[in-house]
Amino acid sequence: MITAATTGEAVASHYDELDPFYRSLWGEHVHHGLWETGRESPSQAVIALSRHVAKQALIAGGEKVCDVGCGYGGTARLLAGEYGAQVTAITISRKQYEGALSYGGENPSFILGDWLENALADESFDVVIAIESTEHLPDVATGIREMARVLVPGGRLVICAWMAGPSPKAWERRHLLEPICQEGCLVGMGDEADYRRWISDAGLALEQTENLSRKVRRTWPTCIWRTLVAFFEDKEARRFLLDDHERNRVFALTLLRIWLAYLTGAMQYVVFTAVKPAVS
Repeated sequence: MITAATTGEAVASHYDELDPFYRSLWGEHVHHGLWETGRESPSQAVIALSRHVAKQALIAGGEKVCDVGCGYGGTARLLAGEYGAQVTAITISRKQYEGALSYGGENPSFILGDWLENALADESFDVVIAIESTEHLPDVATGIREMARVLVPGGRLVICAWMAGPSPKAWERRHLLEPICQEGCLVGMGDEADYRRWISDAGLALEQTENLSRKVRRTWPTCIWRTLVAFFEDKEARRFLLDDHERNRVFALTLLRIWLAYLTGAMQYVVFTAVKPAVS
């Protein structure tokens, strides 16, 4: 596992400070896009990933869904609006929480808080999803155990995670993966074997793994292009990216590293689908 030190407070600060940057790059969906045909627009691709998660989770109308690390609530709103789910969504970032609330409505409901210290009841959700949020948890194993705790017996978990490949070279670890963790405020970067172990240790039965690396990596050249356009056309964005006092601005420089890590195979994107065994 690629390790890096972080805390919940550091993650919240990272997303709060980078709020204008993230909104300009991703809009309401702060996650990868999924290009099934290659002809999707970036906005269609991010929605396609949310729908793919819903499909893997078998979400049906009236089910209670928990979205862990919900960002601005784009996926949560999609699950409520298109699938009729009752969604509770949690983020540690105040800026994201306020952005999610700005859309209005009672479903989804949003919580500002740390997933590792959540007060949600045992066995209270039919489905838990975590789209690219486990990477930020200071203790991923505990985070997944919490997901298992709030699931009803027979409930389903879907985790989308970007992670280290099975055998990154020394230069890939030093120049790609380790800087990505530091600049992206990731606790570290497990690999598929780590996630399989964490899911099993939480008492969940892994049903499927799906490597979507080739279908999601186009996200990063898109982000690089949008960043370049913003730099030259948006005075505020240019100030943000050049301001020495913006301690998180360096993340803009790691976009290229992430793209290269996908191209070399040093980094992968895997979707895990698991079930909490029913009580016999």
